Amino acid sequence: MTSRKLVYKTLEFENINDRAPRDLWLLPWAVNHYPAEVEKILETFPGDLTATDPCYKEKDISRGDGYKVGKSIDGWGCIFENKAEGYIGEVKEAIVPVNDEETDWDDTSRVHFPVEWMSIDIDQVNAQCRKTDKFVQSSVCPRPFEQLQFMRTTQQLMIDLAVMPSGLEKFISKMHTFYCDLLELWAGTEVDCLNIMDDWGAQQSLLISPEMWRKIFKPLYKDYADIARRAGKKIFMHSDGFTLDIYPDLIEIGIDALNSQIFCIGIDNLREFKGKITFWGEIDRQHILPYATPEEVKAAVHTVRNALWHNGGAIAQCEFGVGAKPENVYAVYEAWLW
Repeated sequence: MTSRKLVYKTLEFENINDRAPRDLWLLPWAVNHYPAEVEKILETFPGDLTATDPCYKEKDISRGDGYKVGKSIDGWGCIFENKAEGYIGEVKEAIVPVNDEETDWDDTSRVHFPVEWMSIDIDQVNAQCRKTDKFVQSSVCPRPFEQLQFMRTTQQLMIDLAVMPSGLEKFISKMHTFYCDLLELWAGTEVDCLNIMDDWGAQQSLLISPEMWRKIFKPLYKDYADIARRAGKKIFMHSDGFTLDIYPDLIEIGIDALNSQIFCIGIDNLREFKGKITFWGEIDRQHILPYATPEEVKAAVHTVRNALWHNGGAIAQCEFGVGAKPENVYAVYEAWLW
């Protein structure tokens, strides 16, 4: 069976006798610190999911490397500062200025909509899809909530969402139209799924109220999921933190696979969603991957499988990032074999 077919069977809860698909997320820190161990893991447990190169015909305005010390700029013009190698930088400067009332969104002149992302070479994308038997994800990933934070800073955006000035409403609508156009473009390629993301959870709750989330952001994600569905594509989403409150909403709008911190949320809290959505990982990177023994890692994987596997409905995903032990990442994929 090809990797692509294995992933589809898993997403559609038809994976009765086969293993779980594998998906390893490698951060630069892991590659820099454990190159030999990374190579061994990849050779022993090859992944089943991949993503295309962007294949842009036009270069966007992004500059620098967000994982290296110093400043970098993303495709929207947001400025990141990074003080440690291998980590992701932070935004310290708002490119949408704050006026005296702290609610103004009228001046967005420094925001650059990355229209260059619309210049993809569809023939190249399709050629990459045809060259692999893996499940292929799009290389773009709309993230409206986080991108607004990058433009305004997190603290100020929280104030803005509470007040909701008319300028912000207009900007969200404009950004959403851009993201929809981008996803429609990718939906016309031969990729298997579209990706979206936003980190919505703190350690014990959402970052905003579920009611505010449903009013402002749920309709955006529903439109993204509808675009995928109309084109016969799957749609995957990533969201860190405690996101239990919005799991039913994400299932309702048609998210096929959700990458979330299931150990932070509590696996017992997620049992009711078994067979309704695919759990796209993960194994706890806060405590288990950096501090547990390989035996404890394997026990954690078995807990996930026993609680959430339903003729599929789970992808063997984990992140090899800062602090994770290579022997524990290896143990994750050993444990997912059956």
